[in-house]
Amino acid sequence: TCDTGDQQTTAAVHLKEAAATIVERLKDVATYEGEDAVFECRLSRETAQDAQWFLGDVPLQSNEMNEIRVQGTRHSLILRKVTLEDCGSITFKVGQHSSAA
Repeated sequence: TCDTGDQQTTAAVHLKEAAATIVERLKDVATYEGEDAVFECRLSRETAQDAQWFLGDVPLQSNEMNEIRVQGTRHSLILRKVTLEDCGSITFKVGQHSSAA
C-alpha cells in the first residue's frame, strides 16, 4: 500500500511454485526373489507438487509391501520381498516430468 495522505493505492504479490525437475534419474535394479528392490531419484528442489510412483500403469502407495519415502529432494521407493510378479517398469512422475527403470 502507498498512502500519500489524500490518496492511497494497493497492490498484491502472487507467487506460483516453480516446477521441480528430475536431476538424478532412476536406475535399473536387479535383485533376487524375496529381497528388497530400492529405487531412488532426486529433484531439483523440494516441492509440494504431487509425486507418484507406478509399477507398470498401477499407481503405488505406501503399505506393507511398498515403502515410499521423501527426504528433502530425494524420493525413494522400496519394494519389499519382490516376486516375479513385481518385474516390470517402475516410473516416478512429478508434474510434467518422469523417469523410468
